[in-house]
Amino acid sequence: MFGIVRPCSHRLGEGLKTQWMAHLCGLCLALRGDHGQFARVVTNYDGLLISVLTEAQADKATGWRRTAGPCPLRGMRTASVAQGEGARLAAAVSLVLASAKVRDHVADGDGLLARKPVALAARRVAVSWGKAGARTGSAVGFDTAVLVDAVDRQVGIEALAGPGTSLLTVTEPTETATAAAFAHTAVLAGRPGNAAPLAEAGRLFGRLAHLLDAVEDREADAAAGAWNPLTATGTPLAEARRLADDAVHGIRLALREAEFTDGKLAHVLLVHELGRSVDRAFGTSGCGHPADGSHGTHGSHGSLGAPGGLLGLPGSAVLLGPEGSFGPPPQQGGNPYTGGGNPYADGGNPFGGGPSFPPPTPGKRGFWAGCAAAIGLCCTCKMCCADEYEGPWSRKKREGCLSDCDCDCSCCEACQCCECCECCSCCDCGL
Repeated sequence: MFGIVRPCSHRLGEGLKTQWMAHLCGLCLALRGDHGQFARVVTNYDGLLISVLTEAQADKATGWRRTAGPCPLRGMRTASVAQGEGARLAAAVSLVLASAKVRDHVADGDGLLARKPVALAARRVAVSWGKAGARTGSAVGFDTAVLVDAVDRQVGIEALAGPGTSLLTVTEPTETATAAAFAHTAVLAGRPGNAAPLAEAGRLFGRLAHLLDAVEDREADAAAGAWNPLTATGTPLAEARRLADDAVHGIRLALREAEFTDGKLAHVLLVHELGRSVDRAFGTSGCGHPADGSHGTHGSHGSLGAPGGLLGLPGSAVLLGPEGSFGPPPQQGGNPYTGGGNPYADGGNPFGGGPSFPPPTPGKRGFWAGCAAAIGLCCTCKMCCADEYEGPWSRKKREGCLSDCDCDCSCCEACQCCECCECCSCCDCGL
């Protein structure tokens, strides 16, 4: 599950999260249906944007959803998933680009691919994926040759790039490939007038994907001696950040020129989440609020904790303490519940007459019992998809791998990040 658009379920809300998962599962099942089980490993977060854009432009009609059977990745639950030409186009693009990425790793001799038997097997897989993507692309009227050509040109451009080379020269092949894929969603949806603005959005998305990948890999590439566009061209991080912010702004403007039947999810992913992806890559705050979790200027919009007391009402200092917490001001002399002032200290429990004890914690599992629990967690994919699961041996509560998010969820509850444009003024989209 790779990609730069990794939305947090707290920000999406239940409705948009359901739609997003429908496209993710739809891409995965389109890969399986056309190319077999192994092809599902190329499922990625950015590829599903193709499916999202296609459905966002299409007239609402039956046939865009189907009920999929139980799947371990959904905890053996059924679900409504996306289907149709948008999902198949997303599958074709994902296969071709994954094929190119595998070939690139083979050429660089990365990791296990430095061994000849492994490299040979990987090369065969890459060729198979490339041909499969071309077949599926042809079935939906998309010529994947533009993707293959972009990948081939990328190698030559990187070989010639050096100090003083424009970073946009290096990102151009990626921009061309994503522009073609985004533009074809307008053809599939029957809105040819959207092709030009979506091609522009795709071009800028490709630029952004290339930039953020370079930023995130810069230190690792330097340690490994691998090629990195920022290092090779001598581009400082400040210039990369400027280009990234300009790309996000350009995508927002391009989406305004396109006509959508229901473009809310597409807007959230391609405007709000892309901005957060930039923040995440450059190590700045990933949410619309200060990094300390406070709500900053949101208090002026009538939120809890506004300056001056509860909801900003005068005379409410009794309800809010100096730090904005509920309760009366602290008593002189310190906390009345410390030392001898706590009526429940030293066995003074009025309900039992003696000291209280914490509830017993479950003991650790033995080796074989833990192995059985681990197999169960893997088969149901709770380790990946569950918000919380019990450690197979320690029985400690742990978070699922995909439940992690880059935002302070307390702020999401307060202003519903993805739907807060009016109160936060992060853009004038009107969501």
